[in-house]
Amino acid sequence: MPETLDTVDEIGLAIIGCGTIGRIRAKFAREYPGVKWLGLCDINEELGRKLAADVGADFFTTDAEELIKRSEVNATMIITEENKHTEPTLMAVEQGHKLFIEKPLATEARESKQILDAITGEGLDACIGYTQRFRRRFLTVKERLATGQIGHVHSVVTRAFMNRMVPIATIAKTNERHNLTPMVVSGTHSLDMSMWLMSGKTPKSIYAKSVDPVLQEWGTKDSTFGLFTMDDDTIFSMNISWGLPQIWPGSVYGLEIGIVGTKGVIDIEDTHRDLVLASEESLPGGYVPDGFTPAERHVDFMTSYPPGDLWEGQLWGPMREETMAWFGRIMMGMTTPHAVALEGHNNLMHTMAMDLSAKIGVEGSLPIDPEEFYK
Repeated sequence: MPETLDTVDEIGLAIIGCGTIGRIRAKFAREYPGVKWLGLCDINEELGRKLAADVGADFFTTDAEELIKRSEVNATMIITEENKHTEPTLMAVEQGHKLFIEKPLATEARESKQILDAITGEGLDACIGYTQRFRRRFLTVKERLATGQIGHVHSVVTRAFMNRMVPIATIAKTNERHNLTPMVVSGTHSLDMSMWLMSGKTPKSIYAKSVDPVLQEWGTKDSTFGLFTMDDDTIFSMNISWGLPQIWPGSVYGLEIGIVGTKGVIDIEDTHRDLVLASEESLPGGYVPDGFTPAERHVDFMTSYPPGDLWEGQLWGPMREETMAWFGRIMMGMTTPHAVALEGHNNLMHTMAMDLSAKIGVEGSLPIDPEEFYK
């Protein structure tokens, strides 16, 4: 993050993508006093116009370029499908906008590098949507590690569990599925968290394995397990399984992280099993994209929806704090925990390197040139 951020006096905001997350962030934008103008874009005109009406947007279009080039706009949020980030992001970079891009930065290595180079070349501040950095438990762990309370960290293990409604819903929306893997789409969250907590360590190699007994019909993997070796010989085990049954009570994500140092250990249990609801009534799914009907569920880990929790129709939690902090960052120059473009690019390279190692069955060296994924 730059030492001093350029700020704006007021925000003219373009939101590209009006799905589940776009709706959440648009509502937050309308609550923030500094957002004086709000424009929305979605290729689904009915969906977009409904959101525009619901939040009282100042403008709606199905043409991203038309919105991004409007004179009122000085900040853009890219909230499209995962493999549709590149074109609108580059348009916004060309206009010199403040940027917020949902994870992953891209799903193609070349496109990710193109975005990073464009952002860096223009000297822009761009944040990537790794919402879990704004969870209080992870912020306090980050602080304890930064103050050396467990000594030198030498071993880290991370395990993520997800039910399969997320991969099925994500993959069903597109025919461009080859990089929509558990690591690239969802494991990127737990990898980002682990790398953020291990700040100062750089991966030098990765060995991984994958299996696909259930989700192969959708063109993706069920699970990927990997072992990173860092530049100081720290070992980091990174595992994700996103093929759990749709009736699994976790709305989306359950995470465990163990961090072992020379003077102590931090054990993070973030599986949400401390608050369980069981009902004879059918319970709603967590992340349910438009057009997707999840399986009927009767047990729920109640705090497992990653954006936060509802109270009287309002969402409270990490996505609210993340979004509001970004507005504060671009208006007041606040120091925030957001991931920046280089971190987003590195996360994609590391998740794709895991997939490549699993595919070819050998350990891979890091960092990796994006061109290696096209050989």
